[in-house]
Amino acid sequence: MALVVVLVVAIAVVVLVLRAAEKGGPGGVRAPRRPRPQRAVPPVAPDDDPEFLRELERRTRRDDGSPA
Repeated sequence: MALVVVLVVAIAVVVLVLRAAEKGGPGGVRAPRRPRPQRAVPPVAPDDDPEFLRELERRTRRDDGSPA
């Protein structure tokens, strides 16, 4: 029975030590993390941009008077 009590206390101490180590020590101060690199958004080609195509269609209709 004493072995079970010692084992439970040892596990509890290990858990507490691991939690304290995660928090960065007694002050709770963590080392600063390196910023994650931002993923660059691939540029959209003009012919893939729906807004550009609408504007182009609008200009074509306005300049010519008839649909292209």
